[in-house]
Amino acid sequence: MIQRTVKTRVVGIGLSIDETVYAIVDVRGNIIAKDTFATTDFVNVNDFVTYLSEKVVEMIENNGGYECIRSVGVSSPSANFLTGCIENAPNLPWKGQIPLAAMLQDRLGLAVALGNDAHVRALGEYVFGSAHGMKDFIVVNLGHGVGSCIFTKGKAHLGSEGFAGEIGHSCIEHNGRLCGCGNHGCLEAYVGAKGILQTAQEILDSDPRPSLMRDRRDMTPADITAFADEGDVLAQEVYRRAGHQLGIGLANYASILNPEGIILAGGISHAGHWLLDAVNDSFEEHVFHNVRGKVKLLSSNLDQGERDVLGASALAWDVKEYSLFV
Repeated sequence: MIQRTVKTRVVGIGLSIDETVYAIVDVRGNIIAKDTFATTDFVNVNDFVTYLSEKVVEMIENNGGYECIRSVGVSSPSANFLTGCIENAPNLPWKGQIPLAAMLQDRLGLAVALGNDAHVRALGEYVFGSAHGMKDFIVVNLGHGVGSCIFTKGKAHLGSEGFAGEIGHSCIEHNGRLCGCGNHGCLEAYVGAKGILQTAQEILDSDPRPSLMRDRRDMTPADITAFADEGDVLAQEVYRRAGHQLGIGLANYASILNPEGIILAGGISHAGHWLLDAVNDSFEEHVFHNVRGKVKLLSSNLDQGERDVLGASALAWDVKEYSLFV
């Protein structure tokens, strides 16, 4: 059979707790069109999928039509690439198993690949970002949750059930803080967004020194970073403690896997040296001595507004082509 046309574009979708980003991306990673809407507007997943599908179809029709689009890739928290489902997401409003890939494929008429956000971001780093040229590396995403993806010999290691890389739910504190997953002492409970804020409150409660954090209502980790930049000693201490805990978690990871590098991404990583200096010190203190000094600790160099759709586009190229239309 002679095929006279080749589809050179895919749709990349980045679903996060606060925002959903969707874009058309060409084979070279150029973003042709992009838009966003608030994920939080949809407490019912069927309403979310209907709205997302309508917006994606509209974007496709306004940018060359279906004849250009090969497939769709989706990044989501708690997604399982092997099943195509979001499974028991602790930080999303939709509970249980959500067959998101099948739901979108039914509405869009295109092949859909769904991946865990850490898996998809690692693909983006491998193809377009800081991991380019590496074969064995780990991407750790620090946001509302803490997830990671392991790449070995240039391939993502997903595990037998698709849940490999859940570093956020590894225990670093026996009988420690309650995590959103229901366990106690998880890394996520200390270095995820809620954990950062809990640490800040504990410091404010135990240390009487003045702090800009005391007067900020509805404080965010970004606020704490800004206060640290302004010289707030207690804000700086928040990230020192978080960095120490994260360094232990990463040292355990590196001692087991011996990666070339660990790439930190996500909003919490934007705390910069306030976090990363403490991470590095703790990492080098706790990592296996034969690995010490040999693992690169890097920050993602991808634009946060484009990172998820680029990673999702890389995922889309790997799914078997399917279309109801062309």
